[in-house]
Amino acid sequence: MYKRTEKQKPVPKAMFKMMAFTAMAFYKFMNLNKQVKRSGVREGQTVLDFGCGSGHFTVAAAQIVGQGGRVYALDIHPLAIKAVKKRVIKNNLSNVTTILSDRKTELPKDSIDVVLLYRTFYLVKDKERLLDELYRVMKPGGVLSVLGGGVAACLKTIERDGRFSISEHSRRLLNLIKN
Repeated sequence: MYKRTEKQKPVPKAMFKMMAFTAMAFYKFMNLNKQVKRSGVREGQTVLDFGCGSGHFTVAAAQIVGQGGRVYALDIHPLAIKAVKKRVIKNNLSNVTTILSDRKTELPKDSIDVVLLYRTFYLVKDKERLLDELYRVMKPGGVLSVLGGGVAACLKTIERDGRFSISEHSRRLLNLIKN
């Protein structure tokens, strides 16, 4: 059992805006759909974009899963949720639901096919409790995909616990399968 930690707080608004601007510039040069497909996202699936930020990967996932699928975009920051909602409207998507939370998803157990944990894991204070929640909502055989900052930390954390198996590992990407 893990010790209870304080609730995580969002970064200040100015920092969030700076991070969103940096991400927007960075993602202009990245094929987001191709990256999301590397995680195993397919048509008809249910995806959780944890730490969705301004929603770049949320939109890509929603386009891939199509109308038969669903994407949950979760972030701790109210500005992130606002940005995702704007991006969803702009892209005429009706299969995205936003969740404002620091960790708890309120989603049913075994309901998620793929969790996108992109450029987020390194920001999370209580990594073990986050993995507990993600494990709870993932379907057996579901994929936890970690991209960018936090791959090494995630690998170190999951090695201690045995609930996930590695299916793909590179310097910037880690795909894990729920055992």
